[in-house]
Formats: sequence, C-alpha cells, structure tokens
Amino acid sequence: MSKNKVIQEKFKLSFLLPKYWLTWLGVIILYTISWLPYKVQLTMGRMVGRLMMKFGGTRLKVAKKNIAVCFPQLSEQERQVMLKKNFENTGIGLFETGMGWWWPDWRVKRKITVSGLEHLEQAKADGSGILLLTLHYLSLEFSGRATGHVHPTVAFYRPNHNELMEYFQHSGRSRSNKYMIDKTDVKGMIKALRAKETCVYLPDQDYGRKRSIFVPFFNVEHTASTIGTMLFAKVKNVKTLMLIPRRLPDDSGYILEFLPALENFPSGDDEQDIIRINQLVEQAILREPEQYMWLHRRFKTRPNKTDPKFYD
Repeated sequence: MSKNKVIQEKFKLSFLLPKYWLTWLGVIILYTISWLPYKVQLTMGRMVGRLMMKFGGTRLKVAKKNIAVCFPQLSEQERQVMLKKNFENTGIGLFETGMGWWWPDWRVKRKITVSGLEHLEQAKADGSGILLLTLHYLSLEFSGRATGHVHPTVAFYRPNHNELMEYFQHSGRSRSNKYMIDKTDVKGMIKALRAKETCVYLPDQDYGRKRSIFVPFFNVEHTASTIGTMLFAKVKNVKTLMLIPRRLPDDSGYILEFLPALENFPSGDDEQDIIRINQLVEQAILREPEQYMWLHRRFKTRPNKTDPKFYD
C-alpha cells in the first residue's frame, strides 16, 4: 500500500487553537450524549431530525426530489411520510456516529446481529482478496464500527476537511478495523486487495462525469455510476460481495447482512456489470428505504453538460 496516503492521524497541539473550539464543543456534546441509554438517543435523534427538516433548505429539496423520482408509485402523502422518517433517521445518524466512535466493544456487540457471515468466510477460504460493497445507510458510522468486530476491514474513504474532526473520525473508524486509505489512492486500494485484505467500497454516490458511466438507477435512466467498482473487482484473485447494514425497524439494534459472492463478476461487460451493481444497491435500499441517505445529490451529474440541472 502507498505509505504516504494510508490515513494515520495523530493528535496535534494546534488542535487546541481557538479555530477548533466550536469543533471541540460539538465533539464534547456528542461524546456526552453517546453514554445515554440507547433508546433515549434514538428519541433525541428523531427530535433533531424533525428540527433539521423544518430548517432543511436545499437538502430538504434534494431529499424530496430523490424520493419523488425513485418512488413514483407512492402517493404524495406516502412520500411525505417517508421524507419525515428519513430526516428522523438523519438525526439518529448523528448520534449513531457518537456510538460508533466511542462506545466500548461490549456495548457495540450487544446491539448487532449478523447474517450470512459464512458467505464472506467461504469467499476468503482460498485466500482471495475481498471487495466488500456497501451503501450509504444513515447508520453507516455505527455499522462500520460493528463490521470490524465481525471481520476487520480496510476502508477506502474521503478524509474530513476539518483536521480535528478528521482526527476523531479516523480514531473512531479505526477502533475495530485495520486502516483507511485516502479515496485518491487507487494504487493503495489495489495493493490492499492483492494482499488479500477485505476492502470496503461504496459504489452508490455521484463521483462526477470523469469517473462514471451513465446507466439506470431506480427510475433515472442515465445516472452517473462509478467505474471504481470495476477497477477494483478486476484485480486478480478478488471476489466481490455486498454488505447490507441497517438499523432494525423495532429499534432493538442493527443487522449486518452479508450476501453471497457475486458469480460471473466481472463478466467482461463493464456496463452490464455496473447496471447489476446498481440493481443490487436498489434492492438493498428497499430493505429500509427511509434509512437511506436521500439528502445526497445522487443525480447531480447529467450525461451532457448542457442538460438541465436535476436539482433546481
């Protein structure tokens, strides 16, 4: 792996400067709340989410448009219910971040259920590297920590621009996993796969025109879909699996659902393979659609620069 881009954050005295004081305040509040009873945090999260929806601005418009486009079969009232639940889950996701970063191991383990781990173990039995695809459920910070207790991974991710927040983010995500690789370090990710690591990659966001092809996603025929999946899946002796992590609807905890390794993948037809991945992501979202990150501008990049903006 590339020595210069494997994320290794260390505490700096500069973090004590006044420009970080607001960040410290937010972190201290989140840390304190993380020790409250689990269901109290969920209740608080829902309250925060409703407040966020009230002052949602652009993100509210984005989520509303995404839900309308992806679920045209729903009535306006049903979409509004999903939108409200989605913002409640967004608020919960804030506190799940604190849970993921600071909960002791025993508390994390008590809240997780695992399904299909045998698929991952079987895929690794012959010494293969694993490309573990997952998606942006709002509980991602907690489920990332939880996954490490089941099977420590290497994560391909975007560092936070705030150096102090990045320090806490890195520390939290590394508590039960191996290490993280900067999203620009493609060679580092490939080396990790060749070293037979289990590497986490999220293929469900808009990464821009240069790194995408346009294929269907839900009801949008031309959706910018990353080619990164194929770049990593084509590494020799690598198998591709999907992990679907989500909060259980009865608020009892979380499930980590590992699906079987994809057969005939890559197939040699990149476009059809990416369509297949998008379909798997769709199916995963439909498990708990209100828990998905609909606030993301998934359809921002259009096939042609002259096309009308998707989000007005």
